[in-house]
Amino acid sequence: MQQPDTITDRFFRYVQIDTQSDPTSAANPSTEKQKDLSRLLVQELHQMGITDAELDPWGYVYATIPANSPKPNIPVICFCSHVDTSPDVTGANVRPIIHTAYDGRDLVLPDRRTADDPTQVIRLADHPDLAGQLGNDIITASGTTLLGADNKAGVAAIMTAAHRLMTTPEIQHGTIRILFTPDEEVGRGTEKVDIAKLGADFGYTIDGESVGTLEDETFSADGVRITIQGVSTHPGFAKGKLENALKIAADLLASLPKDTLSPETTEGKEGFIHPGHLEGNQDRATLDFIIRDFTVAGLHEKEAYLQAQLDAVLKHYPHSTAELVVTEQYRNMKEVLDSHPAVVDNALEAIRRAGLTPQRRSIRGGTDGSRLSFMGLPCPNIFAGEHAFHSRQEWVSVQDMEKAAEVIVNVAQVWEERTPAL
Repeated sequence: MQQPDTITDRFFRYVQIDTQSDPTSAANPSTEKQKDLSRLLVQELHQMGITDAELDPWGYVYATIPANSPKPNIPVICFCSHVDTSPDVTGANVRPIIHTAYDGRDLVLPDRRTADDPTQVIRLADHPDLAGQLGNDIITASGTTLLGADNKAGVAAIMTAAHRLMTTPEIQHGTIRILFTPDEEVGRGTEKVDIAKLGADFGYTIDGESVGTLEDETFSADGVRITIQGVSTHPGFAKGKLENALKIAADLLASLPKDTLSPETTEGKEGFIHPGHLEGNQDRATLDFIIRDFTVAGLHEKEAYLQAQLDAVLKHYPHSTAELVVTEQYRNMKEVLDSHPAVVDNALEAIRRAGLTPQRRSIRGGTDGSRLSFMGLPCPNIFAGEHAFHSRQEWVSVQDMEKAAEVIVNVAQVWEERTPAL
């Protein structure tokens, strides 16, 4: 009899499929190549006996592991990961390498541009989480691409757990829904999710970092666009007339504090104002910012501060105008999860049953779970073991992925056990 695929087998297969998303594309999904992996996942789910697995036109995979518990009232649980990889570094021609029994030495990636290229050496000093991986098997890319552990480690964990649940009837559980999404890396991972079709009561994204972590709090996020209308005239005859929109924009950026309120000067629960894009000419300029804080009140304070700085700059340009427009992006999932404590409590118990010490963390960012929570699916984030994501030094350990798969199975069991029989 053929042995079932290991989680390493699955992971190697998935990362060699280029699924990079594209922030400049208006298509859904943003790149058709994401469906190459999604089609494979549907095929593998069918091979497991999950007969309703399907890929929809938008690039979402839906599938059901049927309940096998006699209890009819167990909440339907969803496990979700995204198939796309970051646009920051190429995901084409990934060559995964396994470094067995890591011993603390530098992991030298073979495909370096030059013999002394320091960016292609993964050092313990630069990656302190490697200290907990001694003896484990570390997977990296070869040095010219990202690895794709974000989030194919999560995909591999869900697929491995699904196979175990389908082939081990003594593990009792309620109905389990599987969701694989495209375009998470470009902020559109839940754009076309059909919540009614999904039909789940609670969910978990499998897209976290260190083994044992559960993230139940994210940033709240807004986008800000400032459009500046200057006064344009011929530069040879501009004295006393020209008010250069680019200089107004530069003055606004220069007015922001240098030692606070920026990503490079904040940590923990501190939020920030981050300029991300500037374009224009002397007549008109547009600046795009992202605003981040763990509370909505904190967002509003930062937006008011930015407006005040803009107003102060405009005093020096009396004939120019500017408009500041705020767009809501996502909100802190904790606002929803606090009303559903069992979602977090059951996951913490599942982590303990895997022999791990649970670590609750906040994310200085967002996940698909942030948006899903506000779409009616309370959805914290469970670790997948991915590290140094969006870089050529990305890595994951086989043992961490195996633990993530074990926790997924445990979550299904905990929900079944803790649901009272009617």
